[in-house]
Amino acid sequence: MESLYLSLLLFASFFLVPLFLIFLKHRSNFTATNLPPGTIGYPIIGESLEFLSAGWKGHPEKFIFQRMKNYSTQVFKTSIFGESAAFFCGAGCNKFLFSNEDKLVTVWWPRSVNKVFPSTMNTSTQVEARKMRKMLPNFLKAEALMRYIGVMDTIAQRHFASDWDNKKEVLVFPLAKRYTFWLAARLFVNVEDSKLIQKLEERFEILSSGIISMPIDLPGTPFNRAIKASKFIRKELLKIIKQRKIELEETSTGKKEDILCHMLLTSDENGKYMEELDIADKILGLLIGGQETATAACTFIVKYLAELPHVYRRVYNEQIEIAKTKAAGELLNWNDLQKMKYSWNVACEVMRLAPPVQGAFREALDHFVFNGFYIPKGWKLYWSANSTHKNPDYFPDPEKFDPSRFEGNGPAPHTFVPFGGGPRMCPGKEYARLEILVFMHNLVKRYKWEKVLPDENIIVDPMPIPAKGLPIRLYPLNP
Repeated sequence: MESLYLSLLLFASFFLVPLFLIFLKHRSNFTATNLPPGTIGYPIIGESLEFLSAGWKGHPEKFIFQRMKNYSTQVFKTSIFGESAAFFCGAGCNKFLFSNEDKLVTVWWPRSVNKVFPSTMNTSTQVEARKMRKMLPNFLKAEALMRYIGVMDTIAQRHFASDWDNKKEVLVFPLAKRYTFWLAARLFVNVEDSKLIQKLEERFEILSSGIISMPIDLPGTPFNRAIKASKFIRKELLKIIKQRKIELEETSTGKKEDILCHMLLTSDENGKYMEELDIADKILGLLIGGQETATAACTFIVKYLAELPHVYRRVYNEQIEIAKTKAAGELLNWNDLQKMKYSWNVACEVMRLAPPVQGAFREALDHFVFNGFYIPKGWKLYWSANSTHKNPDYFPDPEKFDPSRFEGNGPAPHTFVPFGGGPRMCPGKEYARLEILVFMHNLVKRYKWEKVLPDENIIVDPMPIPAKGLPIRLYPLNP
């Protein structure tokens, strides 16, 4: 009998007591007075599964709107990814977070991201972000991108000729991903070697699927494979960087006018140049950012144009009018893209209904009060695109596809946020606009199409993806 009591005592010591302490710690993070209303879920995991499963089922907005209904239309508390958090919802909340960057809040990523990109652990995330934002505008502003439109058009034409032409059916999502990656590889690091691009493309597929995954670093897990893929890509990028440095030192032909060249030749305010490994990590992040969001947008443009023939017809007519003004072999230019007003309105409506970026986290730099609620220092704050994009207060009949929402002055400020806002608005917004419009131009003047799976499910993990890759049946148009 004594041995039984001893066994029970040991069990309580090793299992029940630690579990009780975890529970107490979980509750202690939410004991301050006047916190936002909400629920905190289970210890450690909080409401992470509810948040993720809403996306896996294709309706991430349900997690947001259910809690807005139950607790507060503007801010509610939760626990997610092991962190105490508050979700900020609506245009006013977006404005507050975007306008208080590096004042009350700063960007925050889950710890797993730092493990996939280890060099970012040497300095704070906000310092790294500021470095990039000082460097990128000169390359990604409209005036600088004008000269690359012809290159984009050339790559798009090659892409459709090799991967779409003479095919009865294609899978749109992987092909859109290939288009955006080849474009980024050419314009960011001037890589055109098809074998190298294919190797990098394969690793990026592994990397992108494992960045935001359960951070279990065991052989065979998505997270472990993402870390290995990241190391491989960085190694290849370092080779490219070293070769470019040699070219720049030996001859003026090394100056390729791409982002890599810009990084190698630009010093900070102290005259210091970026380290090679630092450049490799920055390029790695840019390649992911330059690929993922535009891939989702291009994919869902194909989806909605298949479902809405009247919208397809107007896009087709606009693009054909532009094509008629071009001589044989003449590439698109800046003026051509400025004429694609309806096409861009369509792309914006697609990004409203299927935002490539669902939202992002911030971290409270200090305690503050928002709308009467106390927000503790260190809490993670999440802004959600869907809290405005699919909210009838901002977009009447929000599930209806209506490109006219973007005519004239367009939506009210801080309601349409596919690229974020404030100082941290995506610096590649104009780049994304150009690559999406070039894609649409080359697509609609070549084909009509229909969906093979009319009721294909959508998964959001963390970006919207058709569950089966969006298979379509192509009907080539007469040239």
